Amino acid sequence: MSEDPRIIQFDQAVRLRKESTDAIIDYWNDHSLYLSLEYWMMVGILVVPLIFLVFKIDKSKIFLIGFFGYSVHIIFAYFDIFGINNGLWNYPFQVIPALPSLSLDSSIVPVSFMLIYQWTLNHDKNFYLYSIIVAGIFSFIFKPLLVALGLFRMYGVINYFYLFVCYVVVILAAKLITNIFLWLQKRPLKIFNH
Repeated sequence: MSEDPRIIQFDQAVRLRKESTDAIIDYWNDHSLYLSLEYWMMVGILVVPLIFLVFKIDKSKIFLIGFFGYSVHIIFAYFDIFGINNGLWNYPFQVIPALPSLSLDSSIVPVSFMLIYQWTLNHDKNFYLYSIIVAGIFSFIFKPLLVALGLFRMYGVINYFYLFVCYVVVILAAKLITNIFLWLQKRPLKIFNH
């Protein structure tokens, strides 16, 4: 019995993906990236915001703000995976080579938007306005800085405006998900009451 040609092609694609990941790990090891200044900058981008968050998060709203931040983290990670897998952008100096965008996806981006969300909640300010301003800062100041430092590379048609649109979509999706859960908390569906 011959094997399904679709599965053969799929298995080949899986092997190619593994070879690609192995090539990134070899690059990381061959150049001892863990000893470079750029590597330690990425570690700082990962660790410093998380430490800052521990001291600045409003403990009375920790689950709400944490849920929102987790939503930002997951959605942003999906966007980053999509961009990396499609060769639109990547990070030459990675904290963990198999997780190329860990510093941004898990720390600086979600923490920044968590603190914006907290500030707008506590001061009755317009979340969307301030989030779009921060998205602009990330897109038009922070990302160009990362490019100048060699910490971020863009390929093909991607430019800073596309990145800005991605940040805005991430923020809106995370806020929508948070709002849906807040609504469900106030009005539980009958099927969840049993």
